[in-house]
Amino acid sequence: MTKKEAYHGSFKKRRKIDSMAVKEGSNEAVLLADVRHLLAAQAKLGGDAQPALYSPPERFSEVEVKITELSSTGDGLGLSSALNHVYAVPFTAPGDVVRAKVITYYAKDRYTLTDFVKIVEPSAKRDDSLVRCSYFATCSGCQFQMLSYGDQLTHKKTIIEKAFKNFSGLAPELVPSVRDTIGSPSQYGYRTKLTPHFNGPPGSHSRKDRRNGVERKGFQEVPPIGFMTKGTGRTMDIEDCPIGTETVRRGMQSERQRVAEELSKYKRGATLLLRESTTRTAKEPPNHVDPIQVSENESQGEQSNGDTTTSITVEDGHSNTRVGHDDVKPYVEVKTCITDPNATSTEYVDNFVFSNTAGAFFQNNNSILPRFTAYIREHILPATPGTASNPIKYLIDAYSGSGLFTVTLSSLFSSSTGIDISAPSIASANENAKANHVSNASFIAAEAATLFRKVTYPPAETVVVIDPPRKGCNDGFLPQLLEYGPRRIVYVSCNVHTQARDIGVLVAGKGGFRYEMESLQGFDFFPQTSHVESVAILNRSEPSEAVAAHASYSDVFGEDHTILPG
Repeated sequence: MTKKEAYHGSFKKRRKIDSMAVKEGSNEAVLLADVRHLLAAQAKLGGDAQPALYSPPERFSEVEVKITELSSTGDGLGLSSALNHVYAVPFTAPGDVVRAKVITYYAKDRYTLTDFVKIVEPSAKRDDSLVRCSYFATCSGCQFQMLSYGDQLTHKKTIIEKAFKNFSGLAPELVPSVRDTIGSPSQYGYRTKLTPHFNGPPGSHSRKDRRNGVERKGFQEVPPIGFMTKGTGRTMDIEDCPIGTETVRRGMQSERQRVAEELSKYKRGATLLLRESTTRTAKEPPNHVDPIQVSENESQGEQSNGDTTTSITVEDGHSNTRVGHDDVKPYVEVKTCITDPNATSTEYVDNFVFSNTAGAFFQNNNSILPRFTAYIREHILPATPGTASNPIKYLIDAYSGSGLFTVTLSSLFSSSTGIDISAPSIASANENAKANHVSNASFIAAEAATLFRKVTYPPAETVVVIDPPRKGCNDGFLPQLLEYGPRRIVYVSCNVHTQARDIGVLVAGKGGFRYEMESLQGFDFFPQTSHVESVAILNRSEPSEAVAAHASYSDVFGEDHTILPG
């Protein structure tokens, strides 16, 4: 039996697995790197002493663990009493002494995944009075509600530092010091999109039944509607999520009620969309106060399961920091929770307006977007411009989506081109350019891996912004980027580990130009969680031999590890 088969459940009863199967940039890969570094540090402290044999406890038994550090996945890591095995315990802080339930033991990798049971002795860093969610320590969504926001930002800086240490293959002197993480103005009530879900009705519906036209039994009662329970495949019922905006939270209540009322229409599970949309209208005279109105309007779109969705409108004319109804702003913002993925949602970033298909990707924390786009605007051009005959005049926005960077940066360039694989996103980008009176930008629907075939900008006068999905850049993208050799690269990432891997390739410069890192800056788009976004600025150097060998996955994890493709 292969390791992959073992990992996917053939040894469920035993749950002792020799080695973890890891996918590039995944939580498993990141956790394994942190475990190995902790064990290596402990072995160094132990000197030549032979470690005691480790005898793993029985599955579902409880162990007492003192947490040594936080991993980049958000789990606490603590050593066994023999100091040669690591327990990963969620919802913990460094210094906590906790009881944890043993779940899965990875013998060769010398660590065990556990469930958090209770605090035996809290650390000085833990403050449970900060927790605002009754589902915290059960729901898999948040990891850090018990930590101060300052400690969260400090840890996220560490996540970026470790990502480049573990995954870039670069010598330390080639990586600039990571700047302090820029925090979110809103630490709760910031998510403009949530997607709670529910599973299908219990009972099997075999292929034979489907072939014979046997109808699947429907729901006998309202199923749990919410998010995943930490460490399981189970959906837990969640009535409210405090990291969602007020509009999204109201929409969640309404959608839960609608599903309960229309339960007979569902023959299988579904994912619900809750997307905040904003419209701005001129402010009424100071004495005028609009009532709060909540209305439900049937929309024409359908979820993937064929069920008609609803749109919940929340109009709030009262003064509110999320609404933008104050003496400074000349407008009132009307917030709408859209539940139809085919409808159009609208977001404002400062005075820029962006409309998108509601089910498509757009950044989910509007409160930090002005800081985020301002930072990129301030740093996309070099602090010391080139000669007057050779300034940077052109922008290529790869993985452009609906045009966030192309539009907000357009005034800095003579011409800009946004490229994305999604034709609907390109259609939205063109509309957004028109809505923001941007006349020097064009958009192309194309694979990022082939985009430079259509580029006519001179490389020495061009900056490329790349903002790929979590898996990082496509296999064919980086070689052609190096061959094209733009003067400057801005790499924006929602997964700093795949970002580090990709930048290792750019700095090594195999097959073309190479690049030098100028800066690394983290942004906290998702407070209370272990996620951090990173912006890296790189400058082109002259063609030369590679200065650093890029580490392969086998270098990091060993030749005998199962690697699943990204």
